[in-house]
Amino acid sequence: MSLTYIVIAEARSGKLRQVTLEALHAAKIAKNDADRLVAVFPGHQITSLAEELAQYGVESVHVLDHPSLENYNPDTYFPAIAELIDGIRPDAVFLGHTGIGRDLAPMLAAHLNAGQISDVTAIEKSGANVLFTRSLYAGKALEQKRFVQGPSIVTVRPNNVPPAEKTGSLAPIVPVSYSPPAALRSIVKDVVRKASGKVDLTEAKIIVAGGRGVKSAEGFKPLEQLAEALNAAIGASRGACDAGYCDYSMQIGQTGKVVTPEIYIACGISGAIQHLAGMSQSRIIIAINKDPEAPIFQVADYGIVGDLFDVVPLLTEEFKVTLT
Repeated sequence: MSLTYIVIAEARSGKLRQVTLEALHAAKIAKNDADRLVAVFPGHQITSLAEELAQYGVESVHVLDHPSLENYNPDTYFPAIAELIDGIRPDAVFLGHTGIGRDLAPMLAAHLNAGQISDVTAIEKSGANVLFTRSLYAGKALEQKRFVQGPSIVTVRPNNVPPAEKTGSLAPIVPVSYSPPAALRSIVKDVVRKASGKVDLTEAKIIVAGGRGVKSAEGFKPLEQLAEALNAAIGASRGACDAGYCDYSMQIGQTGKVVTPEIYIACGISGAIQHLAGMSQSRIIIAINKDPEAPIFQVADYGIVGDLFDVVPLLTEEFKVTLT
């Protein structure tokens, strides 16, 4: 008996989000060859993005294109997606572990009476079982979970599962009509983003982060120059945010964003456990701190003991020469 898997796609700033392709690859790992894999794409004026998504090995892309879906609002997104999946009757739904995914997944789980595993960092098959790995206790431990029955909901942490690759074929685009509820509890008219840079922090391959050691908002300028040279995102510790050096949208840690870039450069960050909870799973951690006893060096793959205002400009100049 074949099963049906759904991936709910996301777009941001006119582009298909990388985590959507990662969730798509996770679904491909979980399913069997005979199972169906379809994409559901809510948004507005997303035809070209849907055509791009159709190249990644799905059976079809169901497009919910409506002005009320341009910006995420649970009052419009959930009814639209719920009505569509009621017709498809999926056995599993995969989403990115993003702001949208974290909000939407439990609503869909309740609607489908489904189990949910959130913030998945790895997925593998073991015999007839599919095992999902997620972190516990601020990244100090890992657990593997599996579904034993019924529909399932899975959210995938960005930058952990490899993205799906194009297959060379083009799946059909299926337009789905949608009318928003007559009465809405809230209306999202605009979204003002306080960006940490040109690159999305949660999906960045390289992150340059600053802590209290930057000393001021002005102290982030050398980090911004390094990030520009590396096409990286800018992040910060809670200490830097609390001190008013930067906006809380840049915060990485237990009470901020959880990131897993390929390279994490910590500048003037001591390494409090709350911060490590948000970045300790990074592939390579580079620490720059003038205190040789700073806890950040215990998790760093490479460490530089020195003043960040001396070290960071030297790195920036070197990278400009090397990467040009």
